[in-house]
Amino acid sequence: MAYVTRLKAEYNERVIDALREEFGYKNIMQVPKLEKIVVSRGVGAAVADKKLIDHAVDEITTITGQKAVATISKKDVASFKLRKGMPIGCKVTLRGERMYEFLDRLVTSALPRVRDFQGIKATGFDGRGNYNLGVTEQIIFPEINIDKINRINGMDITFVTSAQTDKEAKSLLTQLGLPFKKN
Repeated sequence: MAYVTRLKAEYNERVIDALREEFGYKNIMQVPKLEKIVVSRGVGAAVADKKLIDHAVDEITTITGQKAVATISKKDVASFKLRKGMPIGCKVTLRGERMYEFLDRLVTSALPRVRDFQGIKATGFDGRGNYNLGVTEQIIFPEINIDKINRINGMDITFVTSAQTDKEAKSLLTQLGLPFKKN
């Protein structure tokens, strides 16, 4: 028997039925699902020091369990001393089992380690059913050894869903365990 992550099994057993009941979907294929999670970090100081990109790629790879890639600039910006083709950040796109594993670790171990955590803001939706979350410190992830980091950086986490509206996407992410703030 193949390994199925805890959150994926929970989605199949409980979340689909809860969303069908809440929104009245007639077909199981109408139920929104989480398609991918993109974890990205911009490293603006990498213009001066190329090693910062390598550190960022290593940290994101450690956090997600999948090799991150450096993102490169698309145009020259003279005021930032930036040339086309220079690395300025890194990202990783998670799908399938790794996506559910990362989401499970984010919800159960990383977010509760944020100081004075009250929940995540519900204002990060884009109108098309996707949600953006900004994390201010990478040290909330237990995979990161605090002695080995050279500077504290944040990262952006984007949840891409197949939901058509923000209400459907928020309901899906809430069912999957993301702790949104109560209004």
